[in-house]
Amino acid sequence: MDEVKKGINEVEEALECSLGISTKGNEEVDVEEEEEEEGEGGDGEEEEEEEDDDDDDDNEGEGKYMFRFKDGINPFDFVEDNATSGVQPYEQFERLEYEALAEKKRKLLANSQCEGSVKKARQEDTSGVNIDEIMEAMNFGVRRKSRKPKKRGRRKGSKNKLSPKITRMLGDATLHYAHGRYEVAVSVLHEVIRLAPNLPDPYHTLGLVQKALGDDKKASNFYMIAAHLTPKDSSLWRQLFTWSIEKGNIGQASYCLSKAIMADPRDVTLRLHRASLHVELGDYQKAAESYEQIYQLTHDNIEALKTGAKLYLKCGQLEHSIRILEDYVKGHPSEADTSVIDLLAAIFMESNAYDKALQLIEHANLVYFSGKELPLNLTIKEGICHVHLKNMEKAEILFSVLRRDSVNDHVDLIAGAADSLMSLEHYDSALKYYMMLEGSAKGDNGFLHLKIARCYIFLKQRLQAIFFLYKALQMLEDNIEARLTLASLLLEEAKEDEAISLLAPPKNLDSIELPPEKSKPWWLNEKVKLKLCNIYRAKAMVEDFVDTIFPLVRESLYVEIHHPKVPVKPRLTQKELAKRAKVLDDLETESVFHGFRPLVHPSDLSRAARARRELQRRKAEALASGADWQSDYSDDDSMQEIHRESPLPNLLKDEEHHRLIIDLCKSLASLQRYWEALEIINLTLRLAHNMLSVEKEEELRSLGAQIAYNTTDPKHGFDCVKYIVQQHPYSLAAWNCYYKVISRVENRDSRHFKFLRGMLSKLQDCAPPIIIYAHQFTMASNHQHAARKYLEAYKLLPENPLINLCVGTALINLALGFRLQNKHQCLAQGLAFLYNNFRLRGNSQEALYNIARAYHHVGLVTLAASYYEKVLAIREKDYPNPKLPCENPDIVENLKPGYCDIRREAAYNLHLIYKKSGALDLARQVLKDHCTI
Repeated sequence: MDEVKKGINEVEEALECSLGISTKGNEEVDVEEEEEEEGEGGDGEEEEEEEDDDDDDDNEGEGKYMFRFKDGINPFDFVEDNATSGVQPYEQFERLEYEALAEKKRKLLANSQCEGSVKKARQEDTSGVNIDEIMEAMNFGVRRKSRKPKKRGRRKGSKNKLSPKITRMLGDATLHYAHGRYEVAVSVLHEVIRLAPNLPDPYHTLGLVQKALGDDKKASNFYMIAAHLTPKDSSLWRQLFTWSIEKGNIGQASYCLSKAIMADPRDVTLRLHRASLHVELGDYQKAAESYEQIYQLTHDNIEALKTGAKLYLKCGQLEHSIRILEDYVKGHPSEADTSVIDLLAAIFMESNAYDKALQLIEHANLVYFSGKELPLNLTIKEGICHVHLKNMEKAEILFSVLRRDSVNDHVDLIAGAADSLMSLEHYDSALKYYMMLEGSAKGDNGFLHLKIARCYIFLKQRLQAIFFLYKALQMLEDNIEARLTLASLLLEEAKEDEAISLLAPPKNLDSIELPPEKSKPWWLNEKVKLKLCNIYRAKAMVEDFVDTIFPLVRESLYVEIHHPKVPVKPRLTQKELAKRAKVLDDLETESVFHGFRPLVHPSDLSRAARARRELQRRKAEALASGADWQSDYSDDDSMQEIHRESPLPNLLKDEEHHRLIIDLCKSLASLQRYWEALEIINLTLRLAHNMLSVEKEEELRSLGAQIAYNTTDPKHGFDCVKYIVQQHPYSLAAWNCYYKVISRVENRDSRHFKFLRGMLSKLQDCAPPIIIYAHQFTMASNHQHAARKYLEAYKLLPENPLINLCVGTALINLALGFRLQNKHQCLAQGLAFLYNNFRLRGNSQEALYNIARAYHHVGLVTLAASYYEKVLAIREKDYPNPKLPCENPDIVENLKPGYCDIRREAAYNLHLIYKKSGALDLARQVLKDHCTI
């Protein structure tokens, strides 16, 4: 039973290998197992070249697969193109191998079940049966196994020797090839293959012939068949591997390389090639395992050990990397390679295990360098460990070996010591070692100057920091952080103009040629622009401030609106899809075994399969719709959406940026760029209504309302003034702001009437919305409804001069209509309200003018003339215009003197009365006295 299970396990492993699956998680073959398999083969290649059916059965029983052409299979079908069947040659080989191994597994499972049933019957039916019957039942139908161990390999005398005819034909074909008679050689070799299809020699010779004829494809195919018929011949696999690499077929190359390693497990060069392939494909785990196996084969190969440790570290296996290096140190108690100790110490230090690194270096000093001077690199690492362990005195003693006269030989060591000191805020000590590198041929670079400047910054020596930052920018022009740091230092030194010149774009932009790989120059960087706009804002350079920051803010807001936070997966172009699918069909028509599982990550394989399906779907859709299917590389970039990144990603989350947006809108308004200001306000309120503070949101809306009545089309500011009224429903200033915007809308906005009706239903005790509603009736010449609404407001505020004026004018206009019967009564009531307004205003010029205008309107010109004369007798002083809540009260308006005096209007109306009555001299005199410029 154990032997059967062992056979099943061997067959399962063979199946997994044929499918490209490894139960150990990688494709490596254990060295010892490979050597054991090679040793058990026993009798060399000749014994494997041509075996009878009994030998094949023996191999199958052991779970090993040997490729052989069965009856009915034409070997040349695996060489020529098989376009009609649709099945690629490599798929036939894989299917044959899979079916053979699966059949072996089924046989072993059947045998195990049979043996298990026999044992069960023995246990159940032993009672009442004598020993002879039991033995007879045990031996019935089951062949007794020999207790002698089964020999591996060919049984003695079972080898089929080549017939003299075939031997002679092979010799003739070889001679024909040597003398350049390739066609004759091909015909002879074809006949040999017909007689002995499983003989590898004719395939090998045919490969040589086709190579000489220049047909690399057929040559590679014949070599492939020959290699499969002699799997232990590593030279054939090597040759196939070399050709595959030359053609760029990485999948086939990795397959042939694995077969070559199985044929010659101790060949280190082959394993180095496989490790390099893994590194090239980014599979660092398998590459590290390969290098570790190389070291196990050749313990003198220290580079393989170190490379494996570095790759383990790269793929995140820190403990494994440390373990293999520690095993090396433990295995060399008296003498060890210094580079291994140095690498292990460096790994300890990178993982912050400075105490372990120090113990390792001290152990090496005692054991490996007893009586000798410790290498300089280990001495410096020991000093760095002491720095991190807060033993500065010991560290300074160790660092004292660094001298200025040998700087060029130890640049990395000096820089490492200085970096460790600076990371622990020992800036004085770090500066001392950085200055040793300053001016040296190897160490003097821009990054060194940045580090020196950083030390000076922490030491509060700004002038020295500025000097070294300028030196750094000469070499690192595109270093944004260095440029911003230098600008901040210049601002601290009150050198604003110098900071502006540092951050502003170069003046000769047209003459600057950017290299193709440089996507964005430093002056287009968002951080640089943000810093520059803050300087402009502080210096009140409004125009420069707006020109710098407005494009960034606008683009950021539009990106936030049109592109959601979760980016939508773009539609890939056919060119990109074909590139991904190339992993599956790479060089499909170039080789017999082109389809071997490529050495790539499983995620790349699944992505390639999806790409191929998508290409097929698009092609089917194009053909079904009658569209032209150009090629797999037809570009459809216009159909895909590109997810743009926001230039200022934290624009709506940062409190400082909120202030920036408000200042930008105010600056735009001051420059009379009202549309752009309203655009920024509306976008910000739409996106960040739940992020802005209440004060900033109200400030933005107030600013939008103020801008709205300065634009030619104020309807864009309706939402702002509506919000102000909703927040302050009983504020006269808020309603004044609202009506100032609405009154300038030429076509009545439906939103206004809907909002006003809603406010009237909610605020029945509030007069401003009633007055505004009545104003709408007045503008529509519907004086009856206007008078009714004005009277409703009058009931709420009977002593309000404005309401009395509005009621009076509405009643007078109503009295002049045609349908009203009691016109005189209505006129008298209107005049009464005007006199009431005169009483409340305290004999003001405006109230007298309103009465005179009313008399003039109804035709009582005598009374009108007397009141116009009273108006002319009064000189009204100027009063400041009332400020809305969104307006700055400190702004002084540039108004001409006398803007509150209405004597010119009264004089003009009076001259009309005189002129109509025939008193032309009086009319002319009034105009001359009061209306002359």
